[in-house]
Amino acid sequence: MKRRCSFTMGSIHTQVQGTLKGGPFNVQTPCLIHHFGHESAKENKKEKCDSMNSGGLTRSKRDLPPMHYTLKIESFSLLLKTEVVKYESDVFEAEGYTWRLCLYPNGNTKGKGKGFVSLYLQIENTSKLGHRWKVTTEFKLFVFDQINDKYLTVRESDASVKSFHEEKTEWGFDKLLSLETFNDASNGYLFNDCCVFGAEIFVIKPTGKGELLSMVKKPANGSLTWKIEDFCKLDRSSYLSKAFTSGGRSWRIKVYPKGYDDGKGNSLSVYLELVDGGKLPRKKTVWAEYKLRVLDQRHGKHVEEKKSRWFTSSSYSRGFPKFMPLGDLREVSKGYVKSDTLIVEAEILTVSVSKLFSY
Repeated sequence: MKRRCSFTMGSIHTQVQGTLKGGPFNVQTPCLIHHFGHESAKENKKEKCDSMNSGGLTRSKRDLPPMHYTLKIESFSLLLKTEVVKYESDVFEAEGYTWRLCLYPNGNTKGKGKGFVSLYLQIENTSKLGHRWKVTTEFKLFVFDQINDKYLTVRESDASVKSFHEEKTEWGFDKLLSLETFNDASNGYLFNDCCVFGAEIFVIKPTGKGELLSMVKKPANGSLTWKIEDFCKLDRSSYLSKAFTSGGRSWRIKVYPKGYDDGKGNSLSVYLELVDGGKLPRKKTVWAEYKLRVLDQRHGKHVEEKKSRWFTSSSYSRGFPKFMPLGDLREVSKGYVKSDTLIVEAEILTVSVSKLFSY
């Protein structure tokens, strides 16, 4: 008696040969597929799946079933015998709208579906949506791999959104899956004359709120001139100018007459400060490109520094600890302090302006 295994419709059968009194006989008994070559079969199917990413579609597999709807067809061969061109599922609810699946078992030949299974998503009950309605979505369609218990997910390669409206109530894929791949039982999509399709839909609903960020050059009222009188008599560590409003924000100059940080004891320190900057919301930032200067009141040779920085709740005072040497201020001939008055200016060159709006 001889025994051998052969593949039939995705299963393995054992063929037993022998002889009885009446002559030779052949008997086929089923074997489980995972007993013979299951691992290599899985690898081949993975390669097939990877190679199907074409035609603007991406196909991948996952364990999670479709979120919104599945269409299971039993006795698929009998359905084909009816010569059905298009089968429409029952309606289902998803994301506040009504939908149905439209299946072309032998492909939508009016499109580019020849030689493929075609599957589409169609929106229903549109008369309830009002005039000039539009529903914008990202959706995925599915075919169940019954052998590996995984769902083949099909979507646009660029994950682009699709808008359903009065003139376009159906979107989907002419080439969901080739008939050759679908009909091969070893792939698991059509298995024991049964197949399962599905849909997952995400509707994009605008909140009606937005933010406008503008980078404004030379904003209105973007400068301040501050005359600090009795400069040589100042005894506090720092002084603040009056505030000025520019770019929708309030600003002021901060001066350390005897220096701050690295400039302490040797330099005049000058900063631009965002008023109430310490109260900015977390991760909220304000950009400013600005100049700070001390005027030369005799020769016009002003000392000027330029900086660009993001202002935050933890860093809302930005400037220069070593703006200029204290020795230059004390030297009368240089002209920075005249009649015991120091003149400091701030000029905002560019500022970010953020506005919330509704639409």
